[in-house]
Amino acid sequence: MSHTTTDEPVRKASGATVPVLAFAGIAVAVMQTLLVPVIKDLPQLLDTTPSNATWVMTSTLLSGAVATPIMGRLGDLFGKRRMLIVSLSVMVVGALISAFSDALLPVIVGRTLQGFAMGAIPLGIGLMRDMLPRERLGSAMALMSSSIGVGGGLALPAAALVAQHTDWHALFYGAAGLGLLAIALTLLVVPESPLRAKGSFDLPGALGLAAGLVLFLLPITKGSDWGWSSGTTLGLFAAAAVVLLLWGLMELRVAAPLVDLRTTARREVLLTNLASIMVGVSFYVISLVLPQLLQLPSETGYGLGQSMVVAGLCVAPLGLTMMFTAPVYARLSARYGPRTTLIIGLLIIGVGYGGGLGLMSAAWQTIVTSVLIGAGIGLAYSSLPALIIGAVPASETGAANGLNTLMRSIGTSVSSAVIGMVLADTATDVGGVALPTMQGFRVSFLIAAAAVAIGLALAFFLPRRTPAAGVTQLRASSEEEANLVRAEQALVGAGEEQPHGFRGRVLAADGVPVARAKVTLIDRHGRQAGATLSAGDGSYALAVPARGPYVLAARAAGHGPLAHSATHGGDRPVDLDLSLPGETVPA
Repeated sequence: MSHTTTDEPVRKASGATVPVLAFAGIAVAVMQTLLVPVIKDLPQLLDTTPSNATWVMTSTLLSGAVATPIMGRLGDLFGKRRMLIVSLSVMVVGALISAFSDALLPVIVGRTLQGFAMGAIPLGIGLMRDMLPRERLGSAMALMSSSIGVGGGLALPAAALVAQHTDWHALFYGAAGLGLLAIALTLLVVPESPLRAKGSFDLPGALGLAAGLVLFLLPITKGSDWGWSSGTTLGLFAAAAVVLLLWGLMELRVAAPLVDLRTTARREVLLTNLASIMVGVSFYVISLVLPQLLQLPSETGYGLGQSMVVAGLCVAPLGLTMMFTAPVYARLSARYGPRTTLIIGLLIIGVGYGGGLGLMSAAWQTIVTSVLIGAGIGLAYSSLPALIIGAVPASETGAANGLNTLMRSIGTSVSSAVIGMVLADTATDVGGVALPTMQGFRVSFLIAAAAVAIGLALAFFLPRRTPAAGVTQLRASSEEEANLVRAEQALVGAGEEQPHGFRGRVLAADGVPVARAKVTLIDRHGRQAGATLSAGDGSYALAVPARGPYVLAARAAGHGPLAHSATHGGDRPVDLDLSLPGETVPA
């Protein structure tokens, strides 16, 4: 059981906080594509079969999918900064285990630990939400969200350079160094959020989710070896369905679940999460296909015969473009809303893959494809947190964003397994070596294009929203809000010296008083300055720290949310009744 810290305010972020959190996200995301430049050599390097070698990649993605909601919940309970440092430390340990081994099993163990650090992404978003003012939050979250792709894209040329000129184990030493640097910078620059959730960690939920994901992804990875209609493959899929169903039923009965499935079932959240899976699938395809196409010898008739380093440099624009789309996203989203930005991003990805089918005969063509797809994925990834935050009540933003990051991780995991299977099934044998074929590359691009088309269909069904004023982005999760309520109540009970503020009643649309409505005070910098619950007669009182403009946000079950602008300019309390609209109906 955790306790609440109420006697210190949320510390302000310095100018270096966002870059450091984004760097931590990039360092973690590097793990996803760290071994792509040597993927074709892994069977020889580890003295194993190609199908077993795929686990070196899949294990990282799988553990990342499992870690995302687990680390998010642990961050709520014990501190987001603390869990971010734990995530990075686990990654460093995993990198060192892999660095000292030439055998398959220890490398897989190390890679699994490296993947577990993917929980750093939602932890970083959570820290930003706790500390940043409204005007900086949108672009900062976009940068953190797209760091998954930025790290993956930038890792390719760097990893290729290392692998071509030194022993491949140096990749892991470099990863460990990145992790240590990220830990040091986080300790120096990033303040801890004092906000804590009350409750306990849902261990059965974590184990159930892990078991279900493993049972689901194992037959996807091994289906081509075992046979898609074999008893083993079908049995594992059936087992996955049973385990995930039982897990879901259990999560619905737990007071503090690992994943809030009731939130997930809402139309906007469900569609955004399904679209997220499709974006995850489309991102990983290009990372797997283009480096192999570029490095295949030109004697094959379709390979481009480039060195490992040149191949990495040709794909690097994927990550660089994603980095530069974060500020572009902030402007587009502010004007048109995140739904439109997601649709634009998916359209650009679709054009990239469609054009890429015919742009496979020269290195410069792969650069064009990388730039286009990178720009599209950057816009799409950046839109997802804002869509989630705008679609759920303030009390559920933390849980909902953690689940959204999990969906993206599942998308990349499925993509890795499916594309690996397609390339293996269409490979041709040349001198005892299985080489990917152009047919395999084209089928992979078509799969990505199909994923984009599904994502677009889902995005079009998202309700149209005018760009929000940003108030919803400032609201904390239910635990954080409860902490502020307790802090406000403690202030009210501390004596008569509190400054004047706002007072009045919270009323329903028909004028009936609303009890236990949550009223949150937001100052001109976008920070929460206080919160309280309305009394049985609907009355509320909120002290203000200083004169000036404020926003009072009110919310209650069965009513739509309200955000009301008001100014406190004198020594007397401002009387202000808040009238809540009726129950909101999804558009």
